[in-house]
Amino acid sequence: MHYPKAHPKLITLAVASACAAFIPAYAQQATTEDSRGGDIPTTAVQQVVVTGLRQSMASSLNLKRQSDGIVDGIVAEDIGKFPDTNLAESLQRISGVSIDRVNGEGQKITVRGVGPDFNMVLLNGRQMPTSNLGDLNGRSFDFSNLASEAISQLQVYKTSRAENPAGGIGATVNVITARPLDKLGTYSSIGIKAVHDTSNNKLPGDEKASSSTTPEFSGIYSTTSKDGHWGLGVSASYQERNLGFNQASVSNGWRGPFRGDENNWGTIPNAGAPGSQNVVNHPKPTDIYEVPQNLNYSMTGVKRQRTNGQLTLQWQPVKELTTTLDYTYSENKLQTKRNDVSAWFNFGPSASTWTNGPVAAPLVYTEFIPSGNSDIAMGGANFATKTQNKSLGFNTQWRATRDLKLELDAHHSTAESKADSPFGSNNTLGTASFSRGDTTADFTEDFPVLSIKGADFVNAPQQVTGSVFQNGYMKGDVSQVQFKGRLRVLEASNLNFGVGAVNVKNRSAFSNQQRDSWGGATKPSDYPSSLWHADSVRQYFDQLSGSRNPNLFNTFYTFNFAQVRDTVAKASGMPEKYLPKNTFDTDQRTEEKSKNLFLQLNSDWDTALPMHTAIGVRYEKTDVVSTALVPTATSITMVSANEFPVQFGAPSFTTLTGKYHNLLPSIDWDMDLRDDMKVRASYGETIGRPRYDQIAGGQILNTLARIDGGTGSQGNPALKPVKSKNFDLSWEWYYAQNSFFSVNAFYKDLENYAGQSKVDATPFNLHTPVGGALWNEASASGCGADTVCIRNYIFTHHPTAPGVTVTGVDSSGNPSGNIVGQPGDPVAHFQITTFSNQKKASLNGLEFNLQHMFGNTGFGVSANYTYVHSGLRYDNGSTGEQFALVGLSNSANLVGIYENDKWNVRAAYNWRGEFLSSTFDGAGPNPNYVEPYGQFDLSVGYNLTSKLSLQFEGINLTNSTNRVHGRDQHQALYVTQSGPRYMVGARYKF
Repeated sequence: MHYPKAHPKLITLAVASACAAFIPAYAQQATTEDSRGGDIPTTAVQQVVVTGLRQSMASSLNLKRQSDGIVDGIVAEDIGKFPDTNLAESLQRISGVSIDRVNGEGQKITVRGVGPDFNMVLLNGRQMPTSNLGDLNGRSFDFSNLASEAISQLQVYKTSRAENPAGGIGATVNVITARPLDKLGTYSSIGIKAVHDTSNNKLPGDEKASSSTTPEFSGIYSTTSKDGHWGLGVSASYQERNLGFNQASVSNGWRGPFRGDENNWGTIPNAGAPGSQNVVNHPKPTDIYEVPQNLNYSMTGVKRQRTNGQLTLQWQPVKELTTTLDYTYSENKLQTKRNDVSAWFNFGPSASTWTNGPVAAPLVYTEFIPSGNSDIAMGGANFATKTQNKSLGFNTQWRATRDLKLELDAHHSTAESKADSPFGSNNTLGTASFSRGDTTADFTEDFPVLSIKGADFVNAPQQVTGSVFQNGYMKGDVSQVQFKGRLRVLEASNLNFGVGAVNVKNRSAFSNQQRDSWGGATKPSDYPSSLWHADSVRQYFDQLSGSRNPNLFNTFYTFNFAQVRDTVAKASGMPEKYLPKNTFDTDQRTEEKSKNLFLQLNSDWDTALPMHTAIGVRYEKTDVVSTALVPTATSITMVSANEFPVQFGAPSFTTLTGKYHNLLPSIDWDMDLRDDMKVRASYGETIGRPRYDQIAGGQILNTLARIDGGTGSQGNPALKPVKSKNFDLSWEWYYAQNSFFSVNAFYKDLENYAGQSKVDATPFNLHTPVGGALWNEASASGCGADTVCIRNYIFTHHPTAPGVTVTGVDSSGNPSGNIVGQPGDPVAHFQITTFSNQKKASLNGLEFNLQHMFGNTGFGVSANYTYVHSGLRYDNGSTGEQFALVGLSNSANLVGIYENDKWNVRAAYNWRGEFLSSTFDGAGPNPNYVEPYGQFDLSVGYNLTSKLSLQFEGINLTNSTNRVHGRDQHQALYVTQSGPRYMVGARYKF
């Protein structure tokens, strides 16, 4: 038997890995810890003395080989030089990790088919808060807020381990920053780049930034005292980026689905009915089909300023004690301008051509407008947002004895997103020319083509119609304390233990100021013609097939949002309607208090084939308190025979609570088949906490009730988290220096997904006239269940009773007025839609990894492919609400490198297969399928001297476009074109 290489804490592993990354050519005869906690000389693992790309890949290989369970990672090439400008872009190169792109770069991650809400992100082992105005109630981490210059390593834990904070079903991602005591001495570097984003060139003048080329600055400084007792690290970066994207969309979704023999608003004429002669290949009665609600072309310009900074102080008074104080700050500011042109279908007389069923989609859909005076809508937007992340943390590590090491870590971190413009966090100013005749949408190619007859901007000039001004706010707050220890026991085992507490707060609030004056807010003469700027559509979609269709409605007008807003605000006499509210309509606040403890025993077994085991258990107990601001219902009024609207007063806060606990075991086993070959097996249980909107405390009643009661909705703080039982098998072959091949198989059995359910409730104790004294008297007088008779009887016989108001006589000769429920009347019952744990899912997959270095030639390649499968997929032939796994997709990456003392080159192709991104499309329960996407990136560096290097980077050199469709590939939802991005820069090391 021998002393084990025991499992480390996250910070300990960070130190060891950072050393591996940053001092390969300066190996010292000091001791550190390997990835399992054993004391070893640093020179024992530093066999490779090269730096840069090859060393980064070698360090990532060592991390994978020495860790418990399935762990992958990416290590910085050098101090201040991470392989990618965006952390999500780096993560996508890891097998099983896919990214969601926003504004042309990675923002969220999906791991092994598990969506962004169920992946935990740590910063130096600490749970991070989330904040994203694009998803006010989600838990996904937005990687676009963090620059990469100060990052030393990314670790992706695909199997569970007892010491990791709970919450990552797909994976737990640990983002590790540099620490000055990792490397004695003074080191620093500065970098400058010019970023040229070609997508800014493909924008109208009202959206285009003044320059497509913007600056980026970064610097990192690390110094220690000569005796190694203290260290100081500072890093900072600032980036500006001007970009654009153009999108064709059916932005309000597809109306339906209908059956081929239905006759409702939005359906096409049934076979044999008037108008059916205009339908080619009519859907069969058993087919389902959908029709477009609108077709929109939008051109959007975005300006971004991202600032990151970190300060780290370390003190090591004696060798056995190290303390670290660090502060991390990031700010991401976005200013967005948009102009669009669209046509809204009102489902009048139409002609259409259809694909074959059983799910039929329109190839061509035409709506006849003989009056020629429908609206050609041309909207605009101008809003800005700001997201700030702040994290203050303290860590101390003490080796009390040779066999006992203790660690205390505490931090307080916040993430806050809010409006950064007087116009709010999102807005739309609608304008229109009322001169639209027959309108056609052609979906035969990737780009949906809109055709309009009769447009006349001279006799029907543009005017402002409706408007929407919104304010969103989200703040996440995490306070966490962790105490950990490692005790060497017996002869070949370590006992890892720890306790912790974390308090997570989330607040999301929203307000909406909307003016539904879509027929015209003021007169066309209120707007000088100089406000409108003529432009053409086709030039902004030249990468999409179909954009050259000669039938395309190619003329539209852009405008300066602020100028038009000022004009309509003055002309309308209601300037307050053209700014966001200064109060919130909804305000949801959730607090989760968790306590945890863990134990894990790591053992090495000196058997014929050496084995290592890590057996652990984690216990989590969570209390949830969720409070929400909701409109307070005050009464129920009978306004017609079958309409009983709810009346509301001032909003108030309501509170709901819940709690849950989980015992999470984990077992990791690995065995060395020979020196270069290893097999692994793991079993672990993990949880993913519910989304914040699913546990929101507020109970919201729908306005319109009926004779049998009303409806409403609320969250359920008592929801349990999704729980996953995870099985993993891996075979790894390290067949040459810095080269390996591995195959991983995984299976996840998930339960407790939230589904919608209904409960009967009597919120606010609202009294309804139904069944009251007056109602029963009328019913007994001969009216029975005839509500018209009952209503007339009450008005005739009790016109002055409490709650009864007679206002006159309607067109049918019946009395008109209101009847309000009174004390003594029955309390109304409401069917409240809420969430409950009722859904299950399972998924499985395979990961293939290859990393090969071609001897000493400088050439290398890294390739991986991930296959993911689940039987729980969306059924396009079903018309109801469904539960299906979003984010499930295959993926592949191919990266080639070349490096010598002067040059370093990396070429990467990243591909993600089709996946379901949502089960709602704006119109109702409909799927959103993101089509396969591949992107090619290139990075070339040249070392002028040992200190000065030049670099070129090209992102999306293939100018790839994105497309999302519905139940059928012809049902386009979003088709987006952006453009390549180029960067040239220099970096100097001191």
